[in-house]
Amino acid sequence: MARHKTYDCSAGCPVSATLDVIGGKWKGLILYHLLEGTLRFGELRKRIPDVTQRMLTQHLRELEESGLVHRQVYAEVPPRVEYSLTTQGQTLRGVIAALKSWGETYLGRKAPELAASKRRLAVAGR
Repeated sequence: MARHKTYDCSAGCPVSATLDVIGGKWKGLILYHLLEGTLRFGELRKRIPDVTQRMLTQHLRELEESGLVHRQVYAEVPPRVEYSLTTQGQTLRGVIAALKSWGETYLGRKAPELAASKRRLAVAGR
């Protein structure tokens, strides 16, 4: 897993290591939702409806192996599994907040462009 990978530490090495651990389509969203607190698998699925069960399971395992997510299994029938951020995972709070802020700014800039594009398409389709 990424935390065991060795890096030839050039100037971009820390960024590369960070992206290896939290990069990908779903990991950032998983971490974002777990910042709110402990969640069960089904709750994560509801909050990230486009992720498949297989991908969610895979990414949760990778985040667990990286030491960012804790998986708590309760000996109940049916079994109950909860996910939460570890202390190390909590250190990403600022990183995730910065990504959210950047995304809001980016989307705010893109919204007028998208609206204009839709208007051009509507006019062309008449």
